[in-house]
Amino acid sequence: MTETALDARGRLTLPKELRERYGDRYYVVEVGDGIKLIPVAEDPLDALRDEFVDVEKTAGELRAEARDAALEEAGR
Repeated sequence: MTETALDARGRLTLPKELRERYGDRYYVVEVGDGIKLIPVAEDPLDALRDEFVDVEKTAGELRAEARDAALEEAGR
């Protein structure tokens, strides 16, 4: 764990090792009683494709399932 502090202008500096490992852009997400920094991929579409590489359904099938689930949850 590394400790860092905000400067007078509210900026946070991450150590060089972290920047080299995770990059220079992050999403800041509130979680419970703190925050989490999530690195933003250089090519978000490639990252998304990698995340779903093992999904065997088509986008249309996934949309239909999501629509049906939403309608069911809404009580229709």
